[in-house]
Amino acid sequence: MHRSLLLLLLLCTSCGHMGFAENISSLDNWRGYKKDAVPEQWVNEGENTIYLTGGGGGDIITREQYESFDLTMEWKISPKGNSGIMYRVSETDGPTYFTGPEMQVLDNAVVGGDLLHAAGSDYALHAPAEDNSRPVGEWNEVRMLVDGAHVEYWMNGVQQCSYELWSEDWNARVAASKFKQWPGFGMNKRGHIALQDHGNPVWYRNIVIRTGDLGYESR
Repeated sequence: MHRSLLLLLLLCTSCGHMGFAENISSLDNWRGYKKDAVPEQWVNEGENTIYLTGGGGGDIITREQYESFDLTMEWKISPKGNSGIMYRVSETDGPTYFTGPEMQVLDNAVVGGDLLHAAGSDYALHAPAEDNSRPVGEWNEVRMLVDGAHVEYWMNGVQQCSYELWSEDWNARVAASKFKQWPGFGMNKRGHIALQDHGNPVWYRNIVIRTGDLGYESR
């Protein structure tokens, strides 16, 4: 069975809840941040892989906006590379990270054991218990569940973090971080998914988003 079809079937059935699943791996589903078109540095390799060939194009965002969703994909990073997956991004005067919390995508050799900024972290806010990223050049399987205020990040079958937006704990973490200078950070209840151009080649494939009745269940 084709891999993308299998992912769609798994998403629709594994949680026991109904929902609409869509493969958004084609760049037809994306555009540049505050742009009408996709920057030339972002290309499709085959029908299910998005490849950032090098920096300079800027971040890309989904054409659609999402409130609650279950997002799965795989990523592969270049040596010493850095990128990220952000959610509920809005197009403001600043960059994507002024509004969108980020699941870090990284060659963890860059951070030298700093889990708060490592792959799979809720960047600078929630650290995974340990590094379970795969070596550079290998694919990492990730899941981002956003259901109202409840958020979970998963990588390679292991939960990286779980948090509640706008909770007392969330507010305290933001207040102690660089994000405190941007009042709109993490406040949107709906917005775009973003893939970050941090200047390094990165690959994303089999990007599937499910919306509808999520009824979140940790798995």
